[in-house]
Amino acid sequence: MLTQSPYVDVSVNIARIDKSLSYLAPPELIGQLKPGNLVLVPLGNRIAQGVVLANLEKPDVEASVVKELIALLSDELVLTEQQLELAQWLSMATMAPIGACVGLMLPVGISQRADVLYSLNDLALTDELKAGFSPIQKRIFNLLKTRGALRGAQITRALPKLDWRGAMLGLRKKGIVKTKNVLPPPRVTSKTVRTAALSVPVARVAEIDPNSLGATDNTRTRRMAVLQLLATDPLPMDFSWIYAQTGANYADLTLLADEGLIHFKETEVWRDPLIDYDLPDATVPNLTDDQQSVWDAILPQLDDKRARPFLLHGVTSSGKTEIYMRAVQEVLAKGKQALVLVPEIAMTPLTVRRFMARFPNQVGIYHSKLSDGERYDTWRRAKRGDLNVIIGSRSALFMPLEKLGLIVIDECDNDSYDETERLPFYHAVETAEAYAKICDARLILGSATPRVTQYYKAEKGDWQLLRLPRRVPAHLEYKSALLEGVPRMPPVHIVDMRQELIAGNRKPLSRALQEALARTLDAGQQAILFLNRKGSATYVFCRNCGFVVRCPRDDVPLTFHRARRALVCHQCGYTRQMPKTCPSCGSKQIRQLGMGTERLEDFVKECFPQARVMRWDAESTREKGAHELILSHFSAHRADILIGTQMLAKGLDFPKVTLVGIILAEQGLNFPDFRAGERVFQLLTQVAGRAGRSPLGGQVIMQSYQPENPIIQLAAQHDFDGFYRQELAYRREFNYPPFCRLTRLIVQERNQTLAQSKAEELAIELKEKIAWMGLKLTTLIGPSPCYYEKMAGKFRWQIIVRGPSPNVILEDVPLREWLMIEPNPPDLL
Repeated sequence: MLTQSPYVDVSVNIARIDKSLSYLAPPELIGQLKPGNLVLVPLGNRIAQGVVLANLEKPDVEASVVKELIALLSDELVLTEQQLELAQWLSMATMAPIGACVGLMLPVGISQRADVLYSLNDLALTDELKAGFSPIQKRIFNLLKTRGALRGAQITRALPKLDWRGAMLGLRKKGIVKTKNVLPPPRVTSKTVRTAALSVPVARVAEIDPNSLGATDNTRTRRMAVLQLLATDPLPMDFSWIYAQTGANYADLTLLADEGLIHFKETEVWRDPLIDYDLPDATVPNLTDDQQSVWDAILPQLDDKRARPFLLHGVTSSGKTEIYMRAVQEVLAKGKQALVLVPEIAMTPLTVRRFMARFPNQVGIYHSKLSDGERYDTWRRAKRGDLNVIIGSRSALFMPLEKLGLIVIDECDNDSYDETERLPFYHAVETAEAYAKICDARLILGSATPRVTQYYKAEKGDWQLLRLPRRVPAHLEYKSALLEGVPRMPPVHIVDMRQELIAGNRKPLSRALQEALARTLDAGQQAILFLNRKGSATYVFCRNCGFVVRCPRDDVPLTFHRARRALVCHQCGYTRQMPKTCPSCGSKQIRQLGMGTERLEDFVKECFPQARVMRWDAESTREKGAHELILSHFSAHRADILIGTQMLAKGLDFPKVTLVGIILAEQGLNFPDFRAGERVFQLLTQVAGRAGRSPLGGQVIMQSYQPENPIIQLAAQHDFDGFYRQELAYRREFNYPPFCRLTRLIVQERNQTLAQSKAEELAIELKEKIAWMGLKLTTLIGPSPCYYEKMAGKFRWQIIVRGPSPNVILEDVPLREWLMIEPNPPDLL
């Protein structure tokens, strides 16, 4: 029974509002509003969308100042009870506004921000007024006169790259333009198609005189074909299908409807991104002894609400996915739903196919590369309970699964599970752990190279540690070349590129790698070359004065991309043409230096002109469906060599890949970040794991200018335990996680001096608070400039709070436009 409360607690869908607000329900809605309802509320002199969090007996402020809620936008709840609880947890854990956390869970296209509607006043314009118009004001006036009232977003689209708001303010002050706050309609709604169906019994079709259907033979034939087609199916048919099958047109259908022979309908259709997927064989493999041991540990605990999360530590190709699928099958058999997260969108189609084959008509996919309509329909189908398994990237964690029984996070070490670009700054693994507790669901985490903090949690018993130390036999269609015994990890050969230079080889590929590529091609097998740099040249500089072409907003070197014939900033996307002369000294000695995937592709094609070479990086996958196209071509052996960035590192299974070449193994080792070595070890281990996944065997050639580095040596030996012990000792000595917690504060200002002064003032304030609270184990690092000191045109200074509970000193720090608070940051760059 609903509580007859006149007040509700509402989270307003504006990210920078740091708390929920109390509203009074209008008389007709008292008792009708429920937590999870989408509502329209007043906010100052604006209107905004919001989500009801709770019913209140009394407001949080004086009742006399509480405003009345405007409207209930939908009877359907947009958030489940569990999602509301998760949003509250997320707001506390990340120190982010509740509105930003709720916004993560709203379906795409539904959440709308208030806008301003601009229109012309009924005012007689004098020549004197018109003469005072600036050029921008003239354009605005003519636009509104021609098109009528327009929202701010519409004016921005009509006048791109033009700062029109100042000019508009001048028109308002002169009384020429009036404004009104409005809420735009949702960007996305359900999709419908026009359909037709018979209005007469099927038997009647045979009795109809064709001569009554038109004046010509062609017309009569088309219209009779329509009736005969509709007689074959009792369900309404899409107009486009009718046109394709009969050659009819809309005029034909209209005449048949006027004659009362057929009738039209609007039929809703789902925008399903999986509609054209080809499915693999659904054969369930037998478990190896290692897999059986792991499954025996998991199975009895799937019903145990007290079960701790499982960390499944398995080498590459050890059969972790089969464990996931068996757990999903058990959960579905109990009438519950499952959520499977993968780190890269590129991995999603591969995972989805395997799950679709095992669980037909129950799987949905969700990630940012889908259209708004596809994501909206997937959200609706999941909420209705039509989809029992959702597979997707980080954002899929917030799908409305009311009967969630299992969360699986594959490759749980991956940085793509960390949201670092917008509020809230959350970590999918920690959030999933909290969500699993809220839903009484089980959590399975899998990785060949878990983070040090994750493995430490398992070692000390917070999570259950399960191991798959050996590869599973796979792709036995190549059994004629079957290696003896259990499949092994591929051997790794480290090439010292300094010795290559001494020997006179200045090419990007060592002699050993070139020879191995030639043997692989001769054998009709495939190779992968890994270089974690996009573009043709990593920077462009002047040989005369040393000037480097940098991004004006981020102050990082621009990368030349041959395909676009342009320089691109990999931080913000800024693009400019390649200069013909030096912007500093005017010299024509402009040169492109460094090696990216595009230049490596050119070099490989020159060395091996007979080879079919493909490139897989952010530049080659800009179009929708590009990931899947590249993977399908390479999987079908329509290419011999695949060159790519870190997309290659995870979850790919190509049986004919017998060689992996790593071009710059040390890249990333020298970043000033406590996780730099961990990232490099994870990446090298994962990339090396793409080789030798079938009985054909394989090898890895790792090129480096720092071959003696312990990280590179341990990765070459596939020695996770050795790496973990070494890294844990380093973290303990310098007091980094898991032996403390970090919270990062970033001050951002367009003026460099102002950024520095605000950071210094904030540091003084925090030090005084630490002393006042007596927090002897809490310290500050900084303030200091960030490694990426300038981003999006703003200078960045950071303060790191280190201690057992660093957020304690930040609880009453007000929300400021120039301050970003990031608990448990994934990096300090």
